Amino acid sequence: MSQTDLIQTDRFVLSAAEQAAIEHEREHYEDPRAASIEALKIVQQQRGWVPDGAIAAIGELLGIPASDVEGVATFYSQIFRQPVGRHLIRVCDSMTCYVAGHEALLAHLARRHGLTPGQTSGDGRFTLLPVCCLGNCDKAPALMIDEQTFGEVAVERLDALLEAFE
Repeated sequence: MSQTDLIQTDRFVLSAAEQAAIEHEREHYEDPRAASIEALKIVQQQRGWVPDGAIAAIGELLGIPASDVEGVATFYSQIFRQPVGRHLIRVCDSMTCYVAGHEALLAHLARRHGLTPGQTSGDGRFTLLPVCCLGNCDKAPALMIDEQTFGEVAVERLDALLEAFE
């Protein structure tokens, strides 16, 4: 595949690696729409999020309407349609974590780091996302940083946890 063969829409270009990975995934499905979630994950893995132009480019590559790709992208909360920080903080807001101190964690993140749910820190280091349940109720309050789960998180321990994630 040459550079001139790359899929480009609205000044958005899928890289050769993205295109090859998406085409490889496409081979696993009878219906190309089924590959759209994998295609979105491929773009997000490479770029950290899925820009608007990627939706049309994925649709073109898979031979499906961009609206089908957009429907998948907006359905799944783990597909990010806007830039996110280098690290994702997911604070559990289930009833158990709420009672155990969820609000104190959020207040500390807002006061100390300028983070509110759905926002990214000014330095691009962290994005704070609420999550319904992390399945860690016996160790509430719980949070995740990237793919690591932490339980019994006290406000006093929170800054030390964040320091490990540059």
